[in-house]
Amino acid sequence: MLTYRIHLIRHGMTQGNMEGRYIGRTDIPLCERGRSELRALKEQFEYPQVDMVVSSPLQRCTETAQILYPERYMEGWEAFMECDFGEWENKSYQQLQNIPAFAQWLSSGMKQAPPGGESPQQVLARAANGMEKLFERMMKERLRSVALITHGGLISMLLYGMGLPKRPVEQCMVGNGKGYTLLMTPQMWMRDHAFEIYGVAPYGLKERDINQPLKEGFHAGR
Repeated sequence: MLTYRIHLIRHGMTQGNMEGRYIGRTDIPLCERGRSELRALKEQFEYPQVDMVVSSPLQRCTETAQILYPERYMEGWEAFMECDFGEWENKSYQQLQNIPAFAQWLSSGMKQAPPGGESPQQVLARAANGMEKLFERMMKERLRSVALITHGGLISMLLYGMGLPKRPVEQCMVGNGKGYTLLMTPQMWMRDHAFEIYGVAPYGLKERDINQPLKEGFHAGR
């Protein structure tokens, strides 16, 4: 039975991440700290060998792909873009906290769509459609291992909505430059429309550290 691997990896840190802003479709680059941390992760650990790299077309993801996989062919897929935060886009909690609609959105567990934005259900449907097309491509071209460089929110949606074994949403968060390896088979996909959460990426990283900052003392170029 053929097994296919998709390595879901979150992009590196941006200035928006550092400032706690809701960055969805805003197209910002990595910050210098983000670039440095990616290089340090790559030096300290081992990212999976892949046949192809698929990325969100936003530059924080394409730039991450170029750092982690500079010699691999890369395609940008709009299906794997981050959630559209609508009116909350590129704003911080401090800027939004006194807006009643924002407070209502938070109290709902962010299960509703922000004004002018996407709901979690819409994000998952879009991402699931992308996963189906990617898996079809992998089977057709015999691509056994693909890196998917995308966004933290979208990774959480995929793991929570389609991952086996099932896990609570708080265990689906990943740090910058980190992620999970998924195993997919045609039988599992046809039966359950799901994938197995197999391990963490990069190799050598402990799952308990997947949402933790890079340990002090590790720097690119060491």
